[in-house]
Amino acid sequence: MTTFTTRFLGCKVSFADEQAIRERLLTDGHTEARDAAELAVINTCCVTNEAVAKSRQAAVQAARTHARVYVTGCAANLSSSTFAGLPANIKVVPRRSEEIAEAVAGDVGPIGCVQDDHRLERVRAFVKIQDGCSFSCAFCVIPLVRGGTRSRTAAAVLKEIRRRVAQGHREVVFTGVNLGCFRDRAAGLTLAGLIREAGAIDGLARLRLSSIEINHVTPELIDAIRNTATVARHLHVPLQSGDDGVLRAMGRRYSIGQYRARLEGCEDFNLTTDVIVGFPTEDDDAFENTLGAIAEIGITKVHAFPYSPRPGTRTAADDPVAPQVKRERSARLRAASDAACRARWVTRVGSEDVVLVDRPGLGYADDYTPWFVDAPVGSLVRARAVGVTDDGVLAEAL
Repeated sequence: MTTFTTRFLGCKVSFADEQAIRERLLTDGHTEARDAAELAVINTCCVTNEAVAKSRQAAVQAARTHARVYVTGCAANLSSSTFAGLPANIKVVPRRSEEIAEAVAGDVGPIGCVQDDHRLERVRAFVKIQDGCSFSCAFCVIPLVRGGTRSRTAAAVLKEIRRRVAQGHREVVFTGVNLGCFRDRAAGLTLAGLIREAGAIDGLARLRLSSIEINHVTPELIDAIRNTATVARHLHVPLQSGDDGVLRAMGRRYSIGQYRARLEGCEDFNLTTDVIVGFPTEDDDAFENTLGAIAEIGITKVHAFPYSPRPGTRTAADDPVAPQVKRERSARLRAASDAACRARWVTRVGSEDVVLVDRPGLGYADDYTPWFVDAPVGSLVRARAVGVTDDGVLAEAL
């Protein structure tokens, strides 16, 4: 028996990959530890220079308290120099995501045929339906480290959802690098069809999409969300910039007008987004256009990412915007986002919703807004909004 720990950095897809490794090691008879253990798995991120630096730091820290450290995930698939100079007990595993669990488990070795079912660590279950991306945005390294788009079969996805529901997970979140590219041609299902199939599974209380590109926000998808009772009224749609010139330079496949048009009729949804600040062609006017677009469309939460050149991309050698300018623009975006969130929360006062409590005193309503309510962790509780704070809606359980 080997004791192990796992950790992920980055997005929900990285978390899903880390959990696949964790479950495989548990199934092979190994024992999960809280802190120090014989081996550690660090599933890394490379979306920014900072993410790579944090991944290296996590690996070094783990090497001090573990005999072996496996470095997996996106950063492990960058050049071999990414983790050069690290302690000798660190092993980098540059594999596609669907091969990582097998590679790590095979190297560690099983201790027996253990077939126990192992619950995920979190209240909600993240189920990966798709991986990779076949597009080539100028700034993005993900197609290089994760490969082209590919989908799981609908049968495999639905089987996993049923297993997660049986384990006690009340909410399932579809994750993937580019969710809208999901296709099961043999079953004749697109993402909209998969939503309808998943939403009908007995015991599933809520289904949510983690992120979807604007080109895939179609009438068919919106219809599936609206007419499947369990699907959350929340869409996270990356914008990246609200300026058409910057969008063209980024290699994005839409204009701000097209982005806006695709979301018409979704005013009752909670709309959230990602924005890259300080892209090489973003000047002051372009940034102001981004602020204006966010306000006009009605976006609430904005995840602002300072532009970071990534190796192998078309803009790898181009970074003219000063770090201080990036920091100032990021701060303005966060302030606008905070104000937009609070404005939405205020409209909820006096209303009722169902809240999934995922930590002591805090949960998320159907539209993925934070509600503070006193209820057991893991419970779905009906609550009434009675006020707001800077961090979310104040509510009382009914």
